[in-house]
Amino acid sequence: MNAILNEILMPYQLKWVEDSSRFKIGLWSRQTGKSFATACEATTDCTAQPKGTACHWVVLSAGERQALEWMEKARKWSEAIKAAVDSYDEIRNSANALLSRAEIRFANGARITAIPANPDTARGYSANLVLDEFAIHEKPFEIWAAIYPSITNPLNGEKKLRIVSTPKGRGNKFADLWEHNDKYSKHKVTIEDAVRMGLPIDLEELKAGVDDPDIWAQEYMCEFIDNTSVLLPYDMIGKCESETIKDDGSSPLYIGMDIGRSKDLSVIVTAVKLGDVLAVIDVTELRRMPFNDQLDVLLSKGSANRVQHVCIDSTGIGAMLAEEAQRRGGGKFEGVVFNVASKGEMYGAMRRRFEERSVRIPVSRDFREDLHAVQRVVSTGGNVTYSAPRNADGHSDRAAALALCIKAATAAPYVKPITTHARTSYDRRRID
Repeated sequence: MNAILNEILMPYQLKWVEDSSRFKIGLWSRQTGKSFATACEATTDCTAQPKGTACHWVVLSAGERQALEWMEKARKWSEAIKAAVDSYDEIRNSANALLSRAEIRFANGARITAIPANPDTARGYSANLVLDEFAIHEKPFEIWAAIYPSITNPLNGEKKLRIVSTPKGRGNKFADLWEHNDKYSKHKVTIEDAVRMGLPIDLEELKAGVDDPDIWAQEYMCEFIDNTSVLLPYDMIGKCESETIKDDGSSPLYIGMDIGRSKDLSVIVTAVKLGDVLAVIDVTELRRMPFNDQLDVLLSKGSANRVQHVCIDSTGIGAMLAEEAQRRGGGKFEGVVFNVASKGEMYGAMRRRFEERSVRIPVSRDFREDLHAVQRVVSTGGNVTYSAPRNADGHSDRAAALALCIKAATAAPYVKPITTHARTSYDRRRID
């Protein structure tokens, strides 16, 4: 097995896996394989145990998507080391309900359980523990209070604790542990450290692409520079989910469209305004569709008489599509450039809608995870920005489309101008 690990792992990942300390904490840059390394340690530890073992590892991730992505890495490690797996299950109350847990059971009796982190799900486990991306857990202090006593109970045997994250400012439990607790074996890996040890990334190209010194310092150089929190907690989202959203067929409609880049989705969200409640009745996802075809889809939806306003992401390559939609569709189509001010306005308004429960969204895992992934970032200078980590679908594109839809619903109703021909006819009647 050592030969396999030496072949697959980067030196800093191997150092992490081989560190047998009971308590370990890793401050690692983005794109350096944190989950890959922790999944390796948990999987190899499980498979090294004798038959009939009670070995159990639990990973708490920031959200459902992250928990499943971590578990997929554990499954790949199982294949790489040819581990005998009995079963793999994802447990939910219903098809689109929030994940309760995902679990791998090995033939020797060991198991790995992955769950989205919250105090209720964390409580009650007595197992070796991985806190994955702990800095962006929804309620890190409550989770810590729920989980730590269970792993330190001497009657349950000595359990291991692994904490890994990219920094997300101070004021969270991860920063507190890293900066003030000397009882942990500490592993720090900046992007420059990783490249120096062989990670095949072009640093200059990456830095130029980021084009933001604060993001570079925090996400890649592991500096604690701001305060970050989840914009929409799961419980807030859940109170606005509904399986019975219905369009009454007559109330005004509003549309938001987020324009996808080469790897991202383009998403069109349509909502009906029923009194004070904005209810999402359609979410259309356009994957790798040519822009001309995306424009046709948008115009077909936005040209309906009931549609009052359409807000379109006109940032970067979205500018051309937004401009053409305005030219062909008229004044109800509005281009919105994403910048600090506009995102602050839109995401702040979206948060208020969820707080007041004046928005309804369909029960959808993908929609829920996109909303939950949006983070509110307060810099040391007091500036507020919003961001979302990239995943297989992009940057929380469904959330961005909903924010644009909510902005559309706050715009003044579109009034079709009187044509020149109509005005001429009226003037003639007056003259006659």
